[in-house]
Amino acid sequence: MNRLDVEQFDSLLSALYEASMDNAHWEDALEQLRALFSANYVTLILKMPDTQDEDDLGLMVSVGDMQDSGKVVYFPYRHNLTPFVNQPADKVFTEEDLMTPEEWHESPYRVHWCACNDVYHVMAVDISTPDSGSLRFRITRPESSPAFSQGDRELCHFLLPHIRRSLNIRNLLDRSQTLGSLYSKAISRLSIATVLIDENGQILEENVFAKEILESGDGLKIVGGRLEASYPSDNRELRRLIKEAFERKSAEAEGKVPEAMSVTRPSGEVSLGVVVESIPSTAWAEGKGQPAAVVYIRDAVGKSQASNEVAKKLFGLTPAETALSIQLSNGLSLEEAAEALNIRRNTARAHLRAIFSKTGVRRQTELVRIILNSVAPLGQGDQEP
Repeated sequence: MNRLDVEQFDSLLSALYEASMDNAHWEDALEQLRALFSANYVTLILKMPDTQDEDDLGLMVSVGDMQDSGKVVYFPYRHNLTPFVNQPADKVFTEEDLMTPEEWHESPYRVHWCACNDVYHVMAVDISTPDSGSLRFRITRPESSPAFSQGDRELCHFLLPHIRRSLNIRNLLDRSQTLGSLYSKAISRLSIATVLIDENGQILEENVFAKEILESGDGLKIVGGRLEASYPSDNRELRRLIKEAFERKSAEAEGKVPEAMSVTRPSGEVSLGVVVESIPSTAWAEGKGQPAAVVYIRDAVGKSQASNEVAKKLFGLTPAETALSIQLSNGLSLEEAAEALNIRRNTARAHLRAIFSKTGVRRQTELVRIILNSVAPLGQGDQEP
C-alpha cells in the first residue's frame, strides 16, 4: 500500500469531516485525494440521473482543471454509455478489470467523454451508504501517467470507511435540516410566532410572524436584544418564565408542561398568548450561547392563513363559497364578509346555506371552528422573514 504519513492522514480526515458538515469543504478533501493519488480528476457522484426522465440531472462534486471545480453541481450523464455500472459495492476496480486495453481505447465512452478531458486511467468504487444507496467515487489519470497500481487500490480501499462516514454524516445532517425547515414552515403556516432565545436571554432567531408582532410593539417588543412585555407586571412574569426555562436541566424538562401566560396589549386588542418551552440540552452541549428556550406567541385576532385552494378541496366548496368561509374564519360577520368580497348580502346568505349543506354544520361558529382546526392552513405558501 502507498505510504500515507500521520500528518497527511490527519489533514485528509479533517477535510473529509469538515466536508460532512459543509458542502463547501468538499473541494479541499477531494484536492487532497487528487494529490495523494497523483490524479488529474477526482469525482464524487452523489446522485445519478433518472434514466426514465430526460430532464433529470445528476449531482456531483469534482476537482481538476474544469469549470466549477470543487463545487456541488448538477450535471448531464449518459448512463447508457458508461461501462462502470453494476459493479459490486465497496469493491475498488479499474478499467483494466472490465476490458482489455484495446477495448478500453476504442470504447465510445472513453472516446466521447474521457479523451476530451485527458482521462485514460480510471480507478473507481461504488460506496455503499445506509440510506442513499451507492455513491460513485472516481479517480482518473491521463494516458501519459502510469496506470493505478495494486498499492493505489489498497490505499483507496483503506480510505473508504472514512469517506463513507463523511457521506453518511452529510446525509443525516441534510435530513435533519430538511425536517427542521419543514416543521418551521408548518408552524409559520399555522400563524404561530416563534422566538429562539439563548442562555443569555438574547434573541437568536424569530420567524416572520414573531417579527411582525415585535415590530408592532403591541404587547411584546425587543429591548437591548431581549424579549420584553409592554407592561411591567407582564414583563416580570415573562422574565420569570424565561428564567425558569433557562434553569431547567434536560432530565427535568422532559415531559414537563411548558409555562404559559397572557400578555396585555396597549392597543386594547385581545391579549397575546405566550408559551415558553425549554429546549433540552445534552451533557455534550453545555455552555453559554446554546439555545435554551423557544417562545411561542399566538395572536388570537390574527387573520387565518388557510389556503383557499386546500379549503376548497377539503370541503368541496366553490371558489366563491371558499372565499366567504375564509373571511368568516378571519372573524368577520356575514355582512362584513359580503362587503369585503364585494357581493350582495343575499348572495352571501345563499353561499352560507350551501356551505352549511356541504360541511354538515348548522351554525357560523361551527364553520369557523372546522376551518381553523382543519389542515387548510398547512397548504398555504411558505412564509419567509
